[in-house]
Amino acid sequence: MLRPLTRACVRYAERYIPDPYLYAVTLTFITAAAACIWTPTPIFNIVDAWYNGIWDILAFALQMALILVTGVTLADAPPIKRALQKLADIPSTQNGAVLVTFYAAAAASWLNWGFGIVVGAIVAREIAKRVRDVDFAFLVAAAYMGMMIWASGLSSSIALASATPGSALNIIEKLTGHVTGYNETIFTAYNLVPTLLILIVMPLVLLAMAPVAAERKRIDPLKLLERAELELPANTFATRFENAWIVTLLLVGMGAAYEYHLATTKGFTLDINGLIFIALMLGLLFHWRPIRYVRSFNTSARVVGPILLQFPLYGGIMGMMTKTGLAGVIAEGFVAFSTHKTLPFWSFISSNVITLFVPSGGGHWAVQGPFMIPAAENLHVDPAMTAMGTAMGEQTANMVQPFWALPLLAIAGLGIRDIMGYCVIALVVGVAIYGGALLVFA
Repeated sequence: MLRPLTRACVRYAERYIPDPYLYAVTLTFITAAAACIWTPTPIFNIVDAWYNGIWDILAFALQMALILVTGVTLADAPPIKRALQKLADIPSTQNGAVLVTFYAAAAASWLNWGFGIVVGAIVAREIAKRVRDVDFAFLVAAAYMGMMIWASGLSSSIALASATPGSALNIIEKLTGHVTGYNETIFTAYNLVPTLLILIVMPLVLLAMAPVAAERKRIDPLKLLERAELELPANTFATRFENAWIVTLLLVGMGAAYEYHLATTKGFTLDINGLIFIALMLGLLFHWRPIRYVRSFNTSARVVGPILLQFPLYGGIMGMMTKTGLAGVIAEGFVAFSTHKTLPFWSFISSNVITLFVPSGGGHWAVQGPFMIPAAENLHVDPAMTAMGTAMGEQTANMVQPFWALPLLAIAGLGIRDIMGYCVIALVVGVAIYGGALLVFA
């Protein structure tokens, strides 16, 4: 029964889903129109909010670009690449290929969302080189579905902010004076149980909706082969310096010294800058020779092109959502009929809506948190659970918000139409499991 529904979704996506750039442009117009209708903001103020938002997001856009490029470069390092290739050697059928890809992406995403995007795409590519009778688009979709647990993992933007004293995004601390550690967010029953259910149910759903042999869209493995890197003979000062491992060792040593000093004086913290720095240092170390890291980094930088094109548009959307109060209107609309039992659930549902317009976890929390946490206080609901409801909505809505699929698709060489039909089914499963858990544990 699931396979015909999936086929219909795939056909619809292939025919009607536009390029993600046009999706962002359409959202821009919808947001502007909604601000005109539901807020008292004058039209020129809406345009000003859109323009200023484009530039307000630049620093965050660069951080996201560096997370992706350093993550791809780290995954391209010989030791990491060999490990991923060994993983890709395991399956011999489409079912096995899909399961390995999903679990590899999910495990990496739970540790770090940026690494999850990279690992999922690379494992899918490596498996497609070995298993000929596999639908490559379906395989890449499975990799993206593995990201559905990222905001329930260690790199969750909202959980990280809530656990960091003094963070600009620690809205719980600002309004309640309490810092919520991972023991109150990530390592709780209401978060761990649905995450485990996703890891059990989604593979079964993937196997149930897998394309049969006659419908599979196979890819020529030759298209996935990477060009061999040309090595210059190490017979000049320049080439010897470019391959001098001692340069890498000294730089990584400086990085290790900084991290040690930070941990011993201020305690270990992991924010976006810290994730970038660790990925950079590990990438340098695993590539060993400086010129190898440089060449890999230059190649990896190609995956951020689509994101850099769209970040300004989403910055403008975010500016309109926040400066006009539209995000507050949406959030307050759900708060209005929430109760002590249902507030985390409605925080989750409203998050699914807002994520379509603000796909950044941190930026998303900045516009939704100031409405949800006071409501939690008034209704005597756990603020941490309400915050995690927002985080869970972010990760499920991402299944149909193409923004974070862009780097994965760039690595795989596919378009959003190739995977979106499958991801609609994943959205339904994710909403049922995470939404149900919030109602049960509230």
